[in-house]
Amino acid sequence: MKPRPAAPDIGRGAAQSQWFSALFGAFLGVTLLKFGNPPIMERWVTPPANAYEFVLGTPWPISWAYILLAFVSLAGLAFASRNVDAPLWLVVLPLIWVVWECISAMWTVNSGLSRPTIVHFVACAACFYLGYFALGPTWRPAAFWPGLIVGLLIVIAVGWEQHFGGLEQTRQYFYLYLYPRMKEVPAEYIKKLSSTRIFSTLFYPNALAGAFLLLLPAALEFIWQARHRFTTGARTFLVLSIASASLACLFWSGSKGGWLLMLMLGLLRLFRFQFSPTIKHAVLGSVLTLGLGAFFWKYSGFFQKGATSVSARFDYWEAALKTTLAHPLVGTGPGTFSAAYAQIKRPESEMARLAHNDYLQQASDSGLPGFVLFTGFVVATLILSTRSFRAKAHRLADQASSATSASKVKALKSRSELAAAGNGDASALSFAMWMGVLGWSLQSFLEFGLYIPALAWPAFAFFGLLLRESYASQME
Repeated sequence: MKPRPAAPDIGRGAAQSQWFSALFGAFLGVTLLKFGNPPIMERWVTPPANAYEFVLGTPWPISWAYILLAFVSLAGLAFASRNVDAPLWLVVLPLIWVVWECISAMWTVNSGLSRPTIVHFVACAACFYLGYFALGPTWRPAAFWPGLIVGLLIVIAVGWEQHFGGLEQTRQYFYLYLYPRMKEVPAEYIKKLSSTRIFSTLFYPNALAGAFLLLLPAALEFIWQARHRFTTGARTFLVLSIASASLACLFWSGSKGGWLLMLMLGLLRLFRFQFSPTIKHAVLGSVLTLGLGAFFWKYSGFFQKGATSVSARFDYWEAALKTTLAHPLVGTGPGTFSAAYAQIKRPESEMARLAHNDYLQQASDSGLPGFVLFTGFVVATLILSTRSFRAKAHRLADQASSATSASKVKALKSRSELAAAGNGDASALSFAMWMGVLGWSLQSFLEFGLYIPALAWPAFAFFGLLLRESYASQME
């Protein structure tokens, strides 16, 4: 196998690489808290009027996010590697996808929807390339994850606060201070405020579920690996506390798809534990029984009423398919599903701004090429990433089984030094991040996580990092 060329940027110093990892992680944590709205609804976002709104009360204008991302991108140039270990076609695929979105926008039916969507897609691609070229070569989990975990903890805290009375306070504050300043209020927001389902800092409850699917597996894995900072008892307490608080928020969000997908990810993680088959089957059976039992207990009334949200999604998907057949090459323009849907929806159907299926919306908005480019990128990255850490785990197992006693002692010493440096088990953390993007990708069949910066930008950054680690580990 051809040896991997040396990367000149890796030797810039641990302190500098930790600084960039911390900066990028903090930016994504802020994104989770303040940029949870789809860009096509930006005209309803008003700048904070006071310190409370700036810190906790309201989202920030998306233009602030682009300024912050530009600053992070400039910082990332100092650490960017020129090596392209992965197949070039896969590395450039997000760029080709963005270019095609721009071509599709030339024939858009609503430029007011397409312009903010295009800028958002450019930011998605920027996060991917920051993850691949800048974060990947200088990957420092101990510096990167704290910012995201702090953001996730605030999301959890806000969710609990909403469940125990905060939603009513939010409604009162909105109608007293924000509503008089707004020229137009989207019906979706009024409906969200009228519901008892929590949404924390995200656009709506199902987006909150998407945040847990994307971030919770890796956040828990990172905390569990913090052996140099916490005792086993402390790590167990932290992991169980955060997991329980997150699952409570997921339950209170009322996201049916989110609950089932989280159950699937939990089962997938259990398969990785080295249990005896008897214990593993017992644990899996218990998790399935409790998880599905809680699901049907919580949503039995929903199914008795006819699962109206499921029926509505079928209406959206049918409309997306019809629009794709009518405009198979360039679609109706990025972000324009609502404009096309308004023309063909049945009178009794509920209006929607997004198709609640990112893959179908890509086909509807930007034609079959947009669908193929985006779907191909997601599927190829997921497949190649799983091959990578499986191969790495197999190599480590083979090396451990064939090592002499002296080399085993040396390997254990190296592992301890690695843990002390805060990097932990890189393979397990990569698998946890892969689980997160898998959950995000699967939820995209039911929701619109691609169109929410708080979800899409971390997901694309993870894709870039996982792809970089995948081929870097194969070249070792």
